[in-house]
Amino acid sequence: MRPARLTGSGSPGAALAAGDPVVLVAHGSRDPRAAEATRALARAVRAARPGLAVWASWLDHTDPGPAAVLRSLAAAGHPRAVVVPLLLTAAYHRRVDIPAAVAAARESGPPIDVRVADVLGPAGGAADEALLAGLLRRLAEAGPGRFDALVLAAAGTRDARARASVGRVAAALGAELGVPCKVSYASAAPPLAGAAVARLRAAGARRVAVSAYFLAPGLFHDAVLAQAGHAGAVAVAGPLADAPELADLVLRRVDAAPSG
Repeated sequence: MRPARLTGSGSPGAALAAGDPVVLVAHGSRDPRAAEATRALARAVRAARPGLAVWASWLDHTDPGPAAVLRSLAAAGHPRAVVVPLLLTAAYHRRVDIPAAVAAARESGPPIDVRVADVLGPAGGAADEALLAGLLRRLAEAGPGRFDALVLAAAGTRDARARASVGRVAAALGAELGVPCKVSYASAAPPLAGAAVARLRAAGARRVAVSAYFLAPGLFHDAVLAQAGHAGAVAVAGPLADAPELADLVLRRVDAAPSG
């Protein structure tokens, strides 16, 4: 199979002197805003560490895929690369899709040693301080003033361990702000954002805000905006996208990625 033509950070060969290239792997969406958010994050990571070669890839809907990027890097002479899953939970895509893409690149292209980093959400322990700082930034941007309860709106998963990791983020965010923080999901698990906001208001909260546990805009975030607004939320944060704290978190994952 012919390697994909890369357009992310110069040419693959020119990046040889800059160290191991980084391949960001996003879920992918039919919504073009999501791909642009991934590209913006790649630019932010490059800006945070000048000289680092950073490529964006997607598991679905948008090209190139991670296997194609890895093949092209190997063909350009890179012996190693680091893959960073742009995922907030370590569910199916991290456990199955990303390892499959790495295996496909190794099987059908020149040899390349690939280190796969942890997801951006808590993989087993506490939420990273950079992740919390990015969520706090987006909340502050959503509107001034205090609130007395918070909903952390996530995409949703049937994986119980992944849901538990979202719960840890909600608990840490609530503790940071000194308010109760409940989880909602846009799919796969209840409650929806509107229902979570309504429950907090019924329990006595007057000003409920929503923190968006999303990396990019799209249909899920649009639905959260509509539901939360209808239920009386005073503010709904934007996705993390290219927040500087998220770029810092990506670099932390790059530095901590285990040997392949």
